[in-house]
Amino acid sequence: MIYIGKYNKLQVLKDTPQGKYLGDDVGNEVLLPNVFIPEGLETGDEIEVFVYRDSEERPVATTEKPLATVGEFATLEIGSVLDIGTFFNWGLPKQLLVPKALQHKPIVAEDKFHVVHILMDEVTDRIVGTTKISRYLDNSNIEDLSAGDEVDLIAFHETNLGIKVIINQKHEGLIYRDEIFKPINYGDTFKGYIKKIRAENKIDISLEKFGYRKVDPGAEKIMEVLETSDGFLPLHDKSDPELIKKHLGMSKKVFKKAIGAMYKKRLIRLEKDGIHLNKSGK
Repeated sequence: MIYIGKYNKLQVLKDTPQGKYLGDDVGNEVLLPNVFIPEGLETGDEIEVFVYRDSEERPVATTEKPLATVGEFATLEIGSVLDIGTFFNWGLPKQLLVPKALQHKPIVAEDKFHVVHILMDEVTDRIVGTTKISRYLDNSNIEDLSAGDEVDLIAFHETNLGIKVIINQKHEGLIYRDEIFKPINYGDTFKGYIKKIRAENKIDISLEKFGYRKVDPGAEKIMEVLETSDGFLPLHDKSDPELIKKHLGMSKKVFKKAIGAMYKKRLIRLEKDGIHLNKSGK
């Protein structure tokens, strides 16, 4: 079977003036145009390609890689806004259409980037996009997640409580506003941690590792700043939390744990004016 909107591992069947035809094990074929044929590819070889529909709606293979495949989410840049919908650049020659009916709210050209879900239109059998994100996230089965797990996140909606995020291309989570210690913009992709799974499988996300596992990343960040600041940082355990966030992008709680661990290892000196790096380790 050749799957449109997905990567397929296919065999080279024959050469034509337009390119090489590839096939699966049940007799389906698709053209890999000359422009996408890698050097040295011969009849009988296997190759992984992405299959989509070209401008004439014919299935075609490419060795280029889209920013997302069918079933996935990605932050995409607007190509053009037309009456039928908005076209986005997604890494392939043919742009991805998000029809007006599949837009969470009307898209305007000034908002250059949007979080988009890629899907197959069941009526036309075409690859399209949608900005109606939540309906394609599923928290009914989260057995693949547990507290403390590192996860991949995409920020897609801001609420009064905080920022909603896509978790591992599958689930929906929330970072509470009072736990955000660095700028997060719509469409940003970043790492985070499962903090808590609450009733009805609602998932709380933390930007920082918690408990004892939080110290090392914090200490590493402080060490990086010290090493690029002539071994001095004008912060201490009495510093204002906003000042700590400005300099280091972390909470005061994480900061205090980190400098405590660093002090015990004699990596730093804690003085009235701030933190000094012990370059000799003494």
